Amino acid sequence: MRAALLQMTSGIDPDANAATLVKAVADAARGGADMLFTPEMSGLVDQNKARSAANIRAEADDGALAMVREAAAQAGIWVHIGSLALQAEDGRSRVNRAFVIDNTGAIRARYDKMHLFDVDLPSGESWRESAVYTAGQGPTVCETPWGLLGLSICYDMRFPDLYRAMSDAGAVMLAVPAAFTVPTGSAHWHVMLRARAIEAGAFVIAAAQGGEHQDGRVTYGHSLVVDPWGSVLLDMDGGAGLGFADLDMTRVTDVRTRLPALSHRRPIGPVEIAR
Repeated sequence: MRAALLQMTSGIDPDANAATLVKAVADAARGGADMLFTPEMSGLVDQNKARSAANIRAEADDGALAMVREAAAQAGIWVHIGSLALQAEDGRSRVNRAFVIDNTGAIRARYDKMHLFDVDLPSGESWRESAVYTAGQGPTVCETPWGLLGLSICYDMRFPDLYRAMSDAGAVMLAVPAAFTVPTGSAHWHVMLRARAIEAGAFVIAAAQGGEHQDGRVTYGHSLVVDPWGSVLLDMDGGAGLGFADLDMTRVTDVRTRLPALSHRRPIGPVEIAR
């Protein structure tokens, strides 16, 4: 499988971001990609809740989603939209939702980010995703021609049980689109993604936002592809652009056979506290 990763510096204009996505679909196809992976918040990065409200749509009305579906069908490739900020079905809150789109433009899977980023960083940055977004309720694994793809988004990567559940379900690829802050990215991005790949014996594909955005935030970049042994196949450093990585899917079987940790997993019961 040839994967294309789009590293974006998404802004506050959904139309401009959608145009970038559509161009990337065509460029990825021209580069021989079977599937394009895009970052978290591909359609809009705007931390101003009042200003962004005018650009939040229900799934059925989202322009970027419709345009990417059409572009995928025209180019004949699969696309994983890392996530879009959408109006929740209750009409009151928002969801941070990922999509898998096949080469006919059909939506094959959806996933709403489960773990919301509510932190105060030493740099002074403060984030409260739960004030805006409703958390998803469970993991999603999607069938693709190259094997099962497990879906997650950004902060999810800090919760290994999610990836254990997806690899237990048969996932051989794990998508981790992100808009990581620079302080947390420089400290944890590479080590956590390599750990998730090693633990699951699976490819990790992490398309990221990178650079200084119109709303003032700065994201870490370094879109990565990591193989099941933990080797980095692609690191896109900072800034925007399109990268490619070739995934030999037999590598999953090879690694899991040589180091059969998945088959050694045991149910974890209550913890005994010795006193």
